[in-house]
Amino acid sequence: MIAGLNRGRVNFVVIGGLAARAHGSTRITEDLDVCYDREKGNVRRVARVLARWRAYPRGIERGLPFVMDERTLAAAPVMTLTSDEGDIDVFDTVPGVGGYAEALSSSLAIDAGDVAFRVLDLPALIAAKRAAGRRRDLDHLPELEALLEVWGRRS
Repeated sequence: MIAGLNRGRVNFVVIGGLAARAHGSTRITEDLDVCYDREKGNVRRVARVLARWRAYPRGIERGLPFVMDERTLAAAPVMTLTSDEGDIDVFDTVPGVGGYAEALSSSLAIDAGDVAFRVLDLPALIAAKRAAGRRRDLDHLPELEALLEVWGRRS
């Protein structure tokens, strides 16, 4: 999915479980969470990629009327979607961090083979998990804080 977003020239930062994995977390994630730039051209590119993937709201019966376009994307600050490529959650703002500009300034570049992307750094990821306040996010904090301590000692 990340390669597909890159091919679509989408400006995004990985913000969820995959970001945590990039920092050494042992938790496995089933979806991709991204924060995207709300600039009009980027929203258009996000919508095109998601439409190509036949993205549809997760948990909603298939076949109901749904159009993935710029207007749909702009109307929802968070969309939890399933697609031909897998599950993806798209955010225009990261709780505890801010919008795309703040997420970008609190991110690190990752190269995974031939795919390059950005992930939230550990302090921002911890802030996001804390702000989300969901049990699974709060339960993840001790591991992320320990990773922050380990990475801090290595620097």
